[in-house]
Amino acid sequence: MNIRLTTLFFLFTLLGFAQTPDYSIKSYLEEGFKAPNTHYIGEAWLNGLLQADQELPYGITKAMFKANSTLDWHYHSSAQVLIVVEGEGYYQEKGKAPVRMKTGDIIRCEKETEHWHASSKEKDVTYLALYGGTQPTTWTEVVTQEYYNQVAQELKI
Repeated sequence: MNIRLTTLFFLFTLLGFAQTPDYSIKSYLEEGFKAPNTHYIGEAWLNGLLQADQELPYGITKAMFKANSTLDWHYHSSAQVLIVVEGEGYYQEKGKAPVRMKTGDIIRCEKETEHWHASSKEKDVTYLALYGGTQPTTWTEVVTQEYYNQVAQELKI
């Protein structure tokens, strides 16, 4: 009987250290919300996984672009890292040739470097975007459908 009481006391004590309901877990597997059709062509979904704050100096957003979709030219006030988790797309920095990005690629874009990224013409792309600070993205110019089509033709494998 004494062993049972000791065991019960021990289990109830452990419950006091268990995770509380306010413990938050997010999944990058969730689709997120359909982004408003601003600063891009096509269809995109965004899932804000982590927001930068005083404790965490960077945020993480999952972005999924359907095939034949592209962001406009833009830059960030901090460096940005793109981790391609699925699919294929295009990436270009101002003044440089565009490149094809694919599953497993990690791309670092320095702060205030004007660039754009997109899905490929044929395939969706999903990536995690890591970025610092709390300043919004600065949008500079539109990536036209004609320019996107030209890049897609140049990078066709």
